[in-house]
Amino acid sequence: MKYFICIFTLIFTLFSSTNQSLSEGNSKRGESMFQVHCQACHTTSEGIGYKVGPNLFGVFGAKAGQRDYSFERHYSRALKQSKIIWNEKNLHYFLENPKGFLPGTKMPFVGFRNKKDRDHIITYLKKISP
Repeated sequence: MKYFICIFTLIFTLFSSTNQSLSEGNSKRGESMFQVHCQACHTTSEGIGYKVGPNLFGVFGAKAGQRDYSFERHYSRALKQSKIIWNEKNLHYFLENPKGFLPGTKMPFVGFRNKKDRDHIITYLKKISP
């Protein structure tokens, strides 16, 4: 019986951990970081236009380079043709090194080298994506 309980616990732990998100960030911390590093170029409220960069409201799960048609002409050709979906994995790579993730990217940001910083930003972006 002890053997069965141990196996069951192990299996339950394995399956429950696979459902966790990749990002273990704090949305409040992500919002603060966004205000410092991103807000000069991006907006995050529904119905608000864009600044230098596109409005990021609802970006999580969206196809890269295809949102906000008023901004479409500003996207790089590489981004428009990429077929990238903004999920946790792609956002992690992009936010770590935008130009390295997708050569030809226009965003003049060097990236967040610290994984925890990316976790916080991604958690915030997920929060503002319905």
